[in-house]
Formats: sequence, structure tokens, C-alpha cells
Amino acid sequence: MRAGLAALFALALTRTEPLQAQEPAGAIVFKACQSCHSLDPAKAGMAGPHLAGLKGRVLGSAEGFDYSPAFRAAKTQRLRWDEERLKAYLADPDAVAPGGWMSPPTGLSVEDRAAVADYLLGR
Repeated sequence: MRAGLAALFALALTRTEPLQAQEPAGAIVFKACQSCHSLDPAKAGMAGPHLAGLKGRVLGSAEGFDYSPAFRAAKTQRLRWDEERLKAYLADPDAVAPGGWMSPPTGLSVEDRAAVADYLLGR
């Protein structure tokens, strides 16, 4: 019996995956964005708009946020957030909203941008 328990304990120690579910990769990447953006639409006064319900939302349309002229123009054109637009924006904000106020996020790989897009659009 002791040998069986010892073997089970040894097996548990050699597992590389935690027993609990891991955070999605996009949630981990998004933590760096939380200094400016929230996922709570009720949280006001941040440097950037809330990102709750982003999928399909018209650019520049989060209530209570003072958008740049670039995003106000995008709103009048009824441009909507989708996976390709969000990944392009994360790679180069000026490519999507020229003259917008967000600086390009530094250090994000193609995989990081895809993960955070999946995370934000899947919410």
C-alpha cells in the first residue's frame, strides 16, 4: 500500500500541468492592458474605453468615453470590431484609426495579439 501511495505521489510531482484549469493566454496578455482598459462597462475614468462586449461593437461607441476624432469618424462609418480589425489595431493602431490616441502595445507577438483578440471577442 505504501509503495502504491509513494508511486502516486511521485507521479503527481512529475506532472507539468496544474490540476486546475489555466488562465487563457489572452487573459494573461490582457493584464498589461488593464492599466488603461477595463472589462467592466461601469468602470469609468480610465485612459481607454471599456472592452466588454467588444465583438461586433461599432468602433468609438462605448458610452461615457471621450474618443479621439479618428474613432468618432470610424463610428460614423459604422466600422465594427472583429478579429482581423482587432489584431490589426493591436499591431498598429494608426492602421485602423489614424490619429487615434493609443500607442502601439510593445512586445506583443503575432500569437499574443491573436490570443488577446480571441479573449476579448469571445467575452
